[in-house]
Amino acid sequence: MDRQEKLIESIKKHGVRFDTYDDLDAIVEAAGYKEFVLLGESSHGTSEFYTIRAEITRRLIEEKGFAIIAVEGDWPSCFTVNQYIKGFIQGDARSSLKDFDRWPTWMWANEEVLELVKWLKDYNDLAKTKVGFYGLDVYSLWESMEEIINVLEKISPENVESAKTAFACFEPFDRRGENYAISSAYYGEDCTEEVIRVLIDLQKKRKSYPKDKEGDLNLEVNSLVMLDAERYYRAMAKGGAEDWNIRDTHMVSALEKIMLAHGNGAKAVIWEHNTHIGDARATDMAEEGLINVGQILREKYGEKVFALGFGTHHGTVIASKEWGGAVEAMELPNAQSGSWEDSMHRAAAHDQYLLFSKDNEMEFSEVIDHRAVGVVYHPEMEHLGNYVPSRMAKRYDGFIYIDETSALVPLKY
Repeated sequence: MDRQEKLIESIKKHGVRFDTYDDLDAIVEAAGYKEFVLLGESSHGTSEFYTIRAEITRRLIEEKGFAIIAVEGDWPSCFTVNQYIKGFIQGDARSSLKDFDRWPTWMWANEEVLELVKWLKDYNDLAKTKVGFYGLDVYSLWESMEEIINVLEKISPENVESAKTAFACFEPFDRRGENYAISSAYYGEDCTEEVIRVLIDLQKKRKSYPKDKEGDLNLEVNSLVMLDAERYYRAMAKGGAEDWNIRDTHMVSALEKIMLAHGNGAKAVIWEHNTHIGDARATDMAEEGLINVGQILREKYGEKVFALGFGTHHGTVIASKEWGGAVEAMELPNAQSGSWEDSMHRAAAHDQYLLFSKDNEMEFSEVIDHRAVGVVYHPEMEHLGNYVPSRMAKRYDGFIYIDETSALVPLKY
């Protein structure tokens, strides 16, 4: 029996078929007593990944006391959703997603997320402990600075000039991070001093942060975004691991600020791509000097973390052929022969999940290729760069496999 045949037999032995959401009880139980539940995805454009994550999230909220949803999205646009579902602003679920206007808009402005937002609003209207929806990403430099200026004009007009000066420093770059990256790397023109000046002024006014409607948390995380986004864009043009590591370290820092704001006993569900939530030490990312959210959280919080990977064998997916390009539904070809997804399919061509444990981890710890699809995707070329060598039982605590998947449905306004 060769290596893959042994793996297939192990999947048959430990895999659990599921046909309805009720069949996911074991996953909810395994995750329910953790503080950080990381729910992944092997693409940013697969409907089933979103709907299954939403169902697991609902159950963790209702049955296990989770009150934080943190996603791979921009803080300002996610905070609009947060304000809506908590009743701090008026409107409707669809309009609360309009702020997701930075490409790739479909990641969060989609029909699947819309249904979750509707449910969260209904839940919060009746709940004593309201669930929050927050963005962890680092990209929203300009939007975060605008929010800082808006808040400072209300709580500290005498300090708003430093923020306006910093904003003016970034304005020539046309709200494009790559323009700032090139300027700082090749022409020595950056806005680092201006950013630091704003942060010093904000620190002096910390006691004045608005407490109403999470205004203090909003200002604190926007300040963190401003600091780390400037660092991130400066690192972009240099190549190497630094920009990736700044981004994932930022996402953990933002998450920790959210957890702190929610107090003792806070429990969070995190939605991000597998490349962020699956422990980087169990992949070839480690050889490139890359760290990620899953690794950092495991190193800091150990057994309080539960990471669930997601994958599929074939179907359709939403993506673009180039960065900033038009979105389209594409065919997702059959998984590459010998890959993790191919092995799952050969073991059983139906939806199933695995929970990794000390009893079976040796059976799933050999390196195997594991598919990862980004927002830019070329199906005909995926064998050249869409597979991450991984030790599955060390990368995740569990894995959900959907045999055939369908494309996400972007919102139309």
